[in-house]
Amino acid sequence: MTLYDHTIIGGGLVGLGVAYQLLLKRPGSGVLVLEKEPNLATHQSTRNSGVIHTGIYYKPGSYKAKLCAAGRLSILEFAQQHNISHSICGKLIVATDQQELARLEALRSKADSNRVEAHDLTPEQLREYEPHVAGVGGLWVPGAGVIDFAGLARALQNEIQRLGGTIRTNWKVENAKYSQGVWTIASAQETVSARSVINCAGLYSDTIASAFGTKPSGQIIPFRGEYYLLSDTANHLCRSLIYPVPDPRFPFLGVHFTRRFDGTIECGPNAVLAFAREGYRWGDISISELARMATFQGFRKLAITHWRMGFTEFYRSLSKAAFVKALQRLIPEVTE
Repeated sequence: MTLYDHTIIGGGLVGLGVAYQLLLKRPGSGVLVLEKEPNLATHQSTRNSGVIHTGIYYKPGSYKAKLCAAGRLSILEFAQQHNISHSICGKLIVATDQQELARLEALRSKADSNRVEAHDLTPEQLREYEPHVAGVGGLWVPGAGVIDFAGLARALQNEIQRLGGTIRTNWKVENAKYSQGVWTIASAQETVSARSVINCAGLYSDTIASAFGTKPSGQIIPFRGEYYLLSDTANHLCRSLIYPVPDPRFPFLGVHFTRRFDGTIECGPNAVLAFAREGYRWGDISISELARMATFQGFRKLAITHWRMGFTEFYRSLSKAAFVKALQRLIPEVTE
């Protein structure tokens, strides 16, 4: 049985990125990536809009702000080196009423503190960037963009293997034991051993942590992002990324428009509570995962505090008319 220096659990973009950096910084070390699916990066990594954020939303001085800014630079450098499709099209953050202008000003202050380039816009200037947008003010963030995350995953996979790393798919962790400085990790078919293990398991990062003997205080609560696409005849309504001013009470940015690297325009998302960790559709239900969620005190607190918003998200998920109405706050010309 081969003894690896580092084993990464999870073959999404985070796990692949960690493996790549380890091989760069520690040439010749034994690095193994374990992924439970037949293919890499099939969950969160490629089930999103592919936006390259700038760090404008995060608390100044926080790790989120610092890592977002550094990550943006490194991801663009890697994309250019490996010919990964991407576009720095800029982001327009739009205040749709007078009450949102104060929140927009607070966002501008964060941008300044985080050294993110951002420009104040009047209603007239808004329409110079996006002629079909309605708003009373805005921020233009030129450094935001989009990238092909599937292409990024493939490039990372190739680099990991070129540098001598090992990737195993269809490899689901069942349990782990630690003895004399070595972890022994078992699947249903085989075991591997490693001096160090890095948990990049995404949706299952808490259960993997438990399998390794820790007791995480938090728990993953799955939310599904639901999108529509603009029809081809309506693609001219959006040139870049168009976002509302976020409500600081919630962790979501609100429904928005994203011009993706392939030219399609995504509208959304709804942030809908999922009934399974991999609940990508309404019919995806896991009774055991629902039961575990229901007994978690953190989830009950979230549900009691934000039930109104949760109901709104569910309603918008079931009603296309309600979804379109939310989008019309930014671009009134959008229709069902």
